[in-house]
Amino acid sequence: MSKYVTAAEAVKVVRSGDRVYLQAAAAAPTILANALTERAFELRNVEICHLHVEGEARYANPELAESFHVNSFFIGANVRHTLKAGNGSYTPVFLSELPYLFRKNVVPLDVAFIHVSPPDSHGYCSLGVSVEATVAAIENAKIVVAQVNPQMPRTFGDGILHVSEIDYLVEVDVPIYGHEPVPFTAEEEKMGGFIASLIEDQSTLQMGIGSIPNAALSKLGNHKDLGLHTEMFSDGVIDLIEKDIINCNYKGTLRGRVLATFLMGSKRLYDYVDDNPFFEMKESSMVNDTARIRKNPKMVAINSAIEVDVTGQVCADSIGPNMFSGVGGQMDFIRGASLSAGGKAIIALPSITKRGESRIVPYLKQGAGVVSTRAHVHYIITENGIADLYGKTLRQRVTELVRIAHPNHQENIERQYYEMLNGF
Repeated sequence: MSKYVTAAEAVKVVRSGDRVYLQAAAAAPTILANALTERAFELRNVEICHLHVEGEARYANPELAESFHVNSFFIGANVRHTLKAGNGSYTPVFLSELPYLFRKNVVPLDVAFIHVSPPDSHGYCSLGVSVEATVAAIENAKIVVAQVNPQMPRTFGDGILHVSEIDYLVEVDVPIYGHEPVPFTAEEEKMGGFIASLIEDQSTLQMGIGSIPNAALSKLGNHKDLGLHTEMFSDGVIDLIEKDIINCNYKGTLRGRVLATFLMGSKRLYDYVDDNPFFEMKESSMVNDTARIRKNPKMVAINSAIEVDVTGQVCADSIGPNMFSGVGGQMDFIRGASLSAGGKAIIALPSITKRGESRIVPYLKQGAGVVSTRAHVHYIITENGIADLYGKTLRQRVTELVRIAHPNHQENIERQYYEMLNGF
């Protein structure tokens, strides 16, 4: 009996009360998810769990709350509304630990929806652009259903699996979700320059998607022998690899290879990683393992934040009590870089929001979450400069962070902080 079926046939394996895991990010198996949503009228209390997924999420429609509940391990814009609407939840977890939730049966899975390249002549498929916790999901789910897509790049590492590990296969031919590089602003270019000034030759980098990481990468043209050990990466690394600036020759973990757990970018990036052994895509329990991260000399972790208070507390997952994204891998890498020989832990953010509000604040908003504590971060960077917090007292930190806040807010931030202290 052939394993190849239609999407409508494949999703019949899901029953009321089941928990379904979706592969993440650019590999989101949307055709399967949409086919499942078509069955909403006959299903009840199906939990759909995932990290951030690209594309539409029809199952997240609050009108389908009796049929589907969304459990996000990292909240994307397409499901953010579910938390207020009541048909969604957020489970805080380090990305390094998410696979263990499945393996330890803390979060048991009934079905896994995945997205793979076609099997090769030996019957092996690739998870392509997103491995994260999907390997653990495949191992622990009772049933595995795969979108099989010739446009999915074949990548090396943990994401290689045999068709015998898949119960049903659904042939599709659709582009992988992508993001074209966006020109960075003058403020982002300044931040990129400040970040680059802290990066030494032979450093290993962790940086994600977006204008600030790309601005930093654009400033590394005169550096030498850099490495890449990162949760994810995008187009900004390609030119540096082609110029032999990123060659990974001095890494402590998987020397000579780029190490990541997912990637997202343009078709140029997907074509570049396809069948390219320079890139190793590993499970997040390995990539985000602090013990492995710290083995890289001069490890530089570059992450972002929603707001930072003047003592160095970093809120990166919520706006006040309202969840916005998730814990993700920030603390995995911030701590790993801090423990690395010559390592640097960096948080970079614009000094103000689009509405002109300061993102350097005297105290975090009521209900805000602390993703990285005041003891974790070495450097905070805005377009106004670099604040070096490592080994600094609270009073010294206030001085450093006020200095890189937007000039329109500096006096008020410092005054509010000390008024608050005097009130206790």
